[in-house]
Amino acid sequence: MTKRAVAVLGVGLVEPDEAVLTSDDLGLTRGDGCFEATRVVTTEDGSHLIDHLDAHLDRLQVSAQALGMPDVDRSAWRGLITQLLAGWDVAGEATLKLMLTRGRESTPTGPTTGIATLTPTSEISLRLRRTGISVIILSRGTASYAYTAAPWLLGGVKTLSYAVNVAASRIALQRGADDVIFTSSDGYILEGPTSAVVWSSSGRLHTTPTGPTGILASITQRALFDAAEAAGIPTSYTLGTVAELRASDGVWLVSSARGVVAVHTINGNQLAHTPALSDRIAALAGF
Repeated sequence: MTKRAVAVLGVGLVEPDEAVLTSDDLGLTRGDGCFEATRVVTTEDGSHLIDHLDAHLDRLQVSAQALGMPDVDRSAWRGLITQLLAGWDVAGEATLKLMLTRGRESTPTGPTTGIATLTPTSEISLRLRRTGISVIILSRGTASYAYTAAPWLLGGVKTLSYAVNVAASRIALQRGADDVIFTSSDGYILEGPTSAVVWSSSGRLHTTPTGPTGILASITQRALFDAAEAAGIPTSYTLGTVAELRASDGVWLVSSARGVVAVHTINGNQLAHTPALSDRIAALAGF
């Protein structure tokens, strides 16, 4: 069995197969909650490096605030993560996930439920990072400006409600592709189900702006752009089209756990791909 580690706020470490939710937890029954996920690298000597933990706790706070939940107790989460890592001796990459739900429906005033898990990064994710991926284009059904005056749509919030994202990924597999790039109903690039979209054109890196588009602000993409700017590579937040992706010098899906993955095919059509450019983009992002 693949090693896993699980810890619960207010409880501490629990057995990986122990039940940690009640049947009326609103995270389970309504998807009412938020989460974060990031990479942990464990060396042979047992030391751990967590990617951008402060930024992920910041984003968890933003999501909790948007959902009208209590402020994130950063000290409690850090203590829980320390407990989780104390017995983790699996060398290599793992995914740390922090999940926060509103708690039990039968006790609407709280407390919330907080769960942290640690699992080895899947071999599939590591393989796709090496080989690149094929994607299909699917409409998300909203315009590029739909979230401007509709905060109840929870744009930019990393909620537990991932059924649409999972359904899109399942459709991609059914159609023989590895992943999805969502577009808006007015034809602009949005994001992947679990990733930001980055593309290169004439020496400049581009990604989709947040805010009105409703896409999640990607921590890994932000780190990549910061490093690119420091290296003299200009960056832009751009409303791009599928045609622009096809005409670009390279397209990547960027996420905290899987890292930087080159897109080599869109809707069955091969894209330009320069391995050296992909290697540089991955290195700038820390992968």
